[in-house]
Amino acid sequence: MEAKLQKWGNSDGIRIPSNILKSLELKTNDILELTVQDNQIVIKKSEKPKEISLKEKFTKYKGSNLAKDFTWDAPKGKELW
Repeated sequence: MEAKLQKWGNSDGIRIPSNILKSLELKTNDILELTVQDNQIVIKKSEKPKEISLKEKFTKYKGSNLAKDFTWDAPKGKELW
């Protein structure tokens, strides 16, 4: 299959047919990695790091609890307390 390189803003781009996108399970806004190997452009889906839940982030948190050090200052300007 051939594709035409076309002007796209200040860059150039190609359109990838939907049947190819579906076969590779690619969707709009997916992050792709572009590399050059043996004078060819290689495009592959970026490996996303596993997303962890907020609960998992808190269980792994080893820092100090900043809430203990928190105080309300006197209002400055037009704040209402």
